[in-house]
Amino acid sequence: MTIEMPAPAAATTTRIKVCGVTLADDAARVASLGIDFLGLNFWPRSKRYVSPERAPLLASVARANGAVHIVGLFVDADLDDIIAICDAVQLDILQLHGDESPDDVAAIARATKRPIWKAIAASSPADVAHLEVWPADAILLDAPSPLRGGSGMPFDWTLARTARHADPARRLIIAGGLDPTNVATAVTQLAPWAVDVASGVESAPGVKDAAKLEAFVTAVRSAT
Repeated sequence: MTIEMPAPAAATTTRIKVCGVTLADDAARVASLGIDFLGLNFWPRSKRYVSPERAPLLASVARANGAVHIVGLFVDADLDDIIAICDAVQLDILQLHGDESPDDVAAIARATKRPIWKAIAASSPADVAHLEVWPADAILLDAPSPLRGGSGMPFDWTLARTARHADPARRLIIAGGLDPTNVATAVTQLAPWAVDVASGVESAPGVKDAAKLEAFVTAVRSAT
């Protein structure tokens, strides 16, 4: 089964992904707010790790409350494990946050028949110089972190501008240190295809704050 990612309703529309959801109530809230993408983290070392056994419940609750797409985050995972989780949860999109090569990305896409987002730790112009080598449906730019995202630290946004100028057609997702106070600036300055938030809308790792979630959504929609 091939699942197409939703296209923006207009060129200025920025979509929203909330990552690191671990609680059923948060899954329901994210979906009910009309957020486009909900991220489940399958990296065991993450503070927001969700087990493959619990993930189907979270996905089911989210889908029962809105037209949200479920994104599975993996870090250098075994292909068989990715396939098993993808099938069990019926993931819509896979986000690869490890040291996967372009060949790895292509192989995972072929095996799962799912859109792939490749996360790039952006610390220098060299990191965004050749994004065309990635056979991915979108590139997610994030701050370098041993936690592979979710650190709450921003990266240098001039690197996102460099990436945008080099490949204007590429779908760029901006992550890293976004919160309700700065996401509108990111949307206005960078015009990303999507923004990705985890710690910026939390009261604790993996626990989303309802007021922060609503403020984040309002800020993005107001900016677009």
